[in-house]
Amino acid sequence: MIRGRRFVFSLVLIAGGVCLLALGAAQGQAAEVMQKAVRVCLECIGIG
Repeated sequence: MIRGRRFVFSLVLIAGGVCLLALGAAQGQAAEVMQKAVRVCLECIGIG
């Protein structure tokens, strides 16, 4: 019984994560995250 609940709970969390990921991608957040990552990387090696 507990194993079944754990499986359902895992599926709900995965589905929620996929929905939020799709929502962020639809809003163009992926490009903004990439720009921030590039900025941080360039600052770490001393170029930016």
